[in-house]
Amino acid sequence: MKGFEAGQIEGAPVRRRPRRLSQLFAQLSRDANGRVTLGSIRDALGDRSFAALLVLFAAFNLLPLPPGASAILGLPLLIVSAQMMYGSKRAWLPRFVADKSLPAEQFRSIMERVVPRLVRLERYVTPRYWPFWRKRGDRIIGTIAFLLAVIVTLPIPLGNWLPAFATTLLGLALSERDGILFAVGSVVAIASIAVIVFVIGAAGAATQAVLGWMI
Repeated sequence: MKGFEAGQIEGAPVRRRPRRLSQLFAQLSRDANGRVTLGSIRDALGDRSFAALLVLFAAFNLLPLPPGASAILGLPLLIVSAQMMYGSKRAWLPRFVADKSLPAEQFRSIMERVVPRLVRLERYVTPRYWPFWRKRGDRIIGTIAFLLAVIVTLPIPLGNWLPAFATTLLGLALSERDGILFAVGSVVAIASIAVIVFVIGAAGAATQAVLGWMI
C-alpha cells in the first residue's frame, strides 16, 4: 500500500522504537542550564531511569578522574543497583546524592566524551535473545551491578575501569533488551571480579611476606 511501510497494516498504530541512551544523554546535554543535579537527570530519564543511570554513573567512572573520585562516584551505582535488586519501580536517590550538581558547561564537556563512545557501542546493540521475563532481568543485572559497584568504590589504582565498563555494557543490554550484550557484559564482569580478587590476594601475600621478613 502506498504511503505505508512493508508489513504495516493500514489503521494499525505505529510503534516507535524508544530513543537510545546516547540520544537521551545528548538531549540532556543540550537542555543543561545553570547547575545540573543528579536528581534532575533522574527525573528527565523517566521510566528508563534504572538502565540509564547505570550507564551514566558507570560511564563517569570510565573517564580520567583524580584519585579517590571513584569512591564518590561509585556511591550512586551502589544505591541504584541495590534498588534494582529489590525490585523498586522507580530510582530513588537520597537528598545528599540527588542534590550533587555540576555546572552545565562541565556536564556538557563530560557528555561530549561519553556520548560518542556510547554511539559506537550502540551500533552493535539491538533487541535480541533477551532471556528474562518482565522485571527478572532488572533484579539479576542489579545484583551483578551491585557487586561491581562495590569494586568500583575500592581504593585500587585503575581497579574501577573494568567493573565500570562491565556495568555500562549490562545497563545498555538492559535498556535495549540485548541478550548477546548481556552475555558479553557478564563475561567482562566475571573477568573484572577475578582480576580484583587476584590483585587483593597478591597484595595480601606480598604484605605477609614483607611482615614475615621484618619479623
